[in-house]
Amino acid sequence: MNNLLAICFDCGDTLADEATEIKDARGATLRAELIPGAAEVVRELKRQGYPLALVADGPTATFTNILTQHGLYDCFDAFAISEEVGVDKPHPRMFIHALEQLGIRREDYGRVVMVGNNLARDIKGANALGLISVWLDWAPRRSKTPAGASEVPQHTIKTPAALLPLIQHL
Repeated sequence: MNNLLAICFDCGDTLADEATEIKDARGATLRAELIPGAAEVVRELKRQGYPLALVADGPTATFTNILTQHGLYDCFDAFAISEEVGVDKPHPRMFIHALEQLGIRREDYGRVVMVGNNLARDIKGANALGLISVWLDWAPRRSKTPAGASEVPQHTIKTPAALLPLIQHL
């Protein structure tokens, strides 16, 4: 294990393939397939001892359902879900909520990785707090062009599996 204190993940199009989501009448996802390699990456990072947090926008049921379906729910040590926190990313409270659960002090935010697919939400929010931003450029559903300097990721990966060597490098 290295200097990193924790790894935060978005869910939709970061772990779960949004194109496969089956939703209920209220918009909560009942089930979804994972992006190839995502489950293995989460399990390996957990095996290596990293605290993991989910920082995700949407109904709580969506993430409980998807993560439980794939046996990943118990891999996460902290959850910041917009329905519970009361704001969406990139609001700092989303990230701070997860980091406080993990016991990470503000001066150590630069030792935390945030992995997400959305430049305007995941990357902008991570950059604003000084987290290490990792953009998963996998799905076709979001902008692939930063709207400004605040949305430029520190690192870009094309598949979940590419996160493991990056984490070893950081």
